[in-house]
Amino acid sequence: MRCVVFGATGYIGGRLVPELVAAGHQVRVVARTPDKLAEVPWLDKVEVVRGDVTSEEDMRAAVADQEVVYYLVHSLTERDFTGIDQRAAHIVAAAARSAGVRRIIYLGGIVPRQTPLSRHLASRAEVGEIFRESGVPTAELRAAVIIGSGSASFEMLRYLSERLPAMITPRWVHNRIQPIAVRDVIYYLVRSAELPDDVNRAFDIGGPDILTYLSMMRKFATVAGLPRRMVLPVPVLTPWLSAQWVNVVTPVPRALAIPLIESLVHEVVCGEHDINTYIPEPEGGPTTFETAVELALARVRNAQVPTRWSDAGIGGAPSDPLPSDPEWSGGSLYEDIREKRTSASPVTLWAVIESIGGENGWYSFPLAWSLRGWIDRLTGGVGLRRGRKHPHTLHTGEALDWWRVEYIDRPRLLRLRAEMRVPGLAWLELGVEPEPDGGARYRQRAIFQPHGLVGHLYWKAIAPFHGIVFGGMVRNIIGTAESGTPVDLPPADDRLVTTPEGSGGR
Repeated sequence: MRCVVFGATGYIGGRLVPELVAAGHQVRVVARTPDKLAEVPWLDKVEVVRGDVTSEEDMRAAVADQEVVYYLVHSLTERDFTGIDQRAAHIVAAAARSAGVRRIIYLGGIVPRQTPLSRHLASRAEVGEIFRESGVPTAELRAAVIIGSGSASFEMLRYLSERLPAMITPRWVHNRIQPIAVRDVIYYLVRSAELPDDVNRAFDIGGPDILTYLSMMRKFATVAGLPRRMVLPVPVLTPWLSAQWVNVVTPVPRALAIPLIESLVHEVVCGEHDINTYIPEPEGGPTTFETAVELALARVRNAQVPTRWSDAGIGGAPSDPLPSDPEWSGGSLYEDIREKRTSASPVTLWAVIESIGGENGWYSFPLAWSLRGWIDRLTGGVGLRRGRKHPHTLHTGEALDWWRVEYIDRPRLLRLRAEMRVPGLAWLELGVEPEPDGGARYRQRAIFQPHGLVGHLYWKAIAPFHGIVFGGMVRNIIGTAESGTPVDLPPADDRLVTTPEGSGGR
C-alpha cells in the first residue's frame, strides 16, 4: 500500500518506517526538518517530503495519492501541547478526507476509567476522537508504558532502578500498569494497515503482564542483576514533585517527566483485547515484561539503539537547523574561534571528534561541564545525561548530551546546536583540515546569538572561562589524537549486528 508516516524522526516512527518497507509498502515520510533523516539507513527506500502538521497546504500535499496515514506526532513538551495537537489533528484529518485516504492509524494512550484524566492522556484521547470522527476510517491503538531501548518510559524506569537502591516514592507506584514491548507496538501498527475498511474504532494494546510500577522496578533490577530495591511509598509526593525528582535522577527532563508521571497516577490497563479479532497475536505470543527488558538492555549494552525519545527534540529548544555564519543573523553574534596544527592524521583526529560526549566526555574541565549540566537539569533543561547512541558514530539529528547534531560532513565538520537553557542560540563546530605536508589542522568555533540584554550579559559573564573550557578542548583533543590509538573503533560488521527488539516481523 501507499503509506505516509508523520513523526518518522521520533522514537516509534523511526522504527516503524523500515518495518513498513520490509512489509512491501511504498512509504512517504513527512518531516518538518528532512535533514534529520539524512543518515537513516532506510533513506533511499522511502520518499521524503518537507511538511508541518499545522500547515494546511503542507498536509494536502503530504497525503495526496496516499492510502494509509500513520500519525505519530505529539507536542508533549510544548507549553500549549493540547491546543497544538488538536489543531494539527483537525488539519491532517481534513486533508486525508479530501484526498480520499483509506485509513488513518494513530498511536495514543490507554484511557483509564478514572476521571479526571491528566492533560497528557486527555489530549491524546481527544486527538483519537478527532480522527475517528473525521470521516476517514481510523484505527486508534492505545498503549500504556512502552518498554524498549531508548523509550522515555524505559529510560525513566532504568535510571530510577539503577541509581536508587533505596527510594521514597509516591503512592502511584502501587497503581496497576499493563506495559507493552516496543516490538509488539510496531507489529500491531504495521498490521493495522490491513484492517477492513469498515473498522473505525480504538483498540487497547498491551503485553501479557499487569504490574505495578513498584513491581516493574523490582523486576527490572532482577533482570539487570541488581540487588533488590527498597521502596518506601509516602502520600506527599505529588506528580509535580515526583517529576522534579525524575528530572534530577534520570536523563528525562522535567518537561517530559511531568506528563509521563501524571499518566501513571491512573491505572492504565487494557479494557479489551479486540485487536486480536482482526490481527493475530505476534508469532510466539506477546512479549513478556522481563523479555522486553532483556532485549532493551542488550541493545543498550551493544550500542545498537536505533531510536531514542530524545531524537524528537525538546520543547523550548531551537527546533530547526539554522545557518551559523554572521551574515544571516542581522544582529549580534559572538564567537570563540581556535585552531591548532597536529601531527595526527586527519582520520585519527576525526575519530576523536566524532567520539566526543557521552561516556567519552568533552576533553576539558569535567567539573565545569558537570556543573553546567546540573544547573541545566535543575532549571528544567536536558542536562548532560542524554549521552549518545553509539560510542564512536554520530548521525544528523540525534541528541548528544545537551547538544543536537545539526550537521555532519564526515570527516571534515561536525556542527552541534545547543539544547541547554541559555538566553539565545548556541552552536559548537569542530573541524578537520588536512595539511599538505602531512598531519591536520583542528578548527573549533563556538557561536552564540544572544536574545536581549540578558543574552549579551550571559556571554560576557562566561567569556573569562572560555580559555579554560574551549582552550582545554583544543589541547586535549589534539593530545588524544597524537597519543597513538585514541579511539578503538569496532569493525564495521560488528556495528551492523542487531537484536530483534524492534522487529515488527520478528
